[in-house]
Amino acid sequence: MTTPVSPASPVCAACETPGAAWSAPLGMPLCAACTTAATGTPDRDPVRLGDILPVTTATLRASIPAPRPPRTGSLMTCRLCGAEARWHRTVHGRWVAIEPGERPTAGVPRGERWYVAGDGTAVHLRGAAPSDTCRVSHFSVCAGR
Repeated sequence: MTTPVSPASPVCAACETPGAAWSAPLGMPLCAACTTAATGTPDRDPVRLGDILPVTTATLRASIPAPRPPRTGSLMTCRLCGAEARWHRTVHGRWVAIEPGERPTAGVPRGERWYVAGDGTAVHLRGAAPSDTCRVSHFSVCAGR
């Protein structure tokens, strides 16, 4: 026969069984089974944070995919001047031939500045600091035009 539990007895915060006692180290009412599980037993030592951080860091690094290298456009040779450039798709789905290498934005007119994103998309560069660099369309600097 079970003994009736008074309504004033606390309930275990972990398993909700009545008759729990206040656990000062954990700051909550727990039954005897949950207190043993939470505070550990002689055969289970506490784990130090310094012991698990290297393992956790290595696991997280292994789960993050390596960054992909930036895509380059397909190579083209200009029929007018014979110079090489690369085709890149713009944000709007058109194609533009971009000259190799970067130039300081201070020497490039405002409407001629391009930026090639990591996925190979050419983006018109609106505003930039004079110390920044940009790319230039081949059609803007073609010697045969």
